[in-house]
Amino acid sequence: MTILFLHGWHSVPGGLKPTYLKDHGYTIINPALDDVDFDAAIQTAQVEYDQHLPDVIVGSSRGGAVAMNIESGDTPLILLCPAWNNWGTATTVKSNTVILHSRQDDVIPFADSEELVANSGLPPETLIEVGNDHRLADPEPLRAMLEACERLAQN
Repeated sequence: MTILFLHGWHSVPGGLKPTYLKDHGYTIINPALDDVDFDAAIQTAQVEYDQHLPDVIVGSSRGGAVAMNIESGDTPLILLCPAWNNWGTATTVKSNTVILHSRQDDVIPFADSEELVANSGLPPETLIEVGNDHRLADPEPLRAMLEACERLAQN
């Protein structure tokens, strides 16, 4: 499985989450996204998507907003505490999306993900409550991210 992993604001390629996926045997495309120019971040992600045609896209925080704003056809999305309300113009996601978010997130409100699910007309189980903070870097959310990738890539 090939995964396009789009990191969050002030994060860098090769962080804990993409490394976790790589350590489970998957090919990870993890480009450096511009932290200042959102359109440049979208352009970088779009080029990587078009070049590699990944099986799944994982977007973390601002990277989730980037994932929502690229042309990705039917490729499934896994959004980790997506910052869609802060960046970009997309206000809905496609049906083959899973959102992982912590109710204790002090950066991106959990209610933003509830609103995104409602805007998209998706069932409540699209949003999985997991973790204890915004980073989702503990074993439970890492496992949930991996399981979502494996489940959506099979469909």
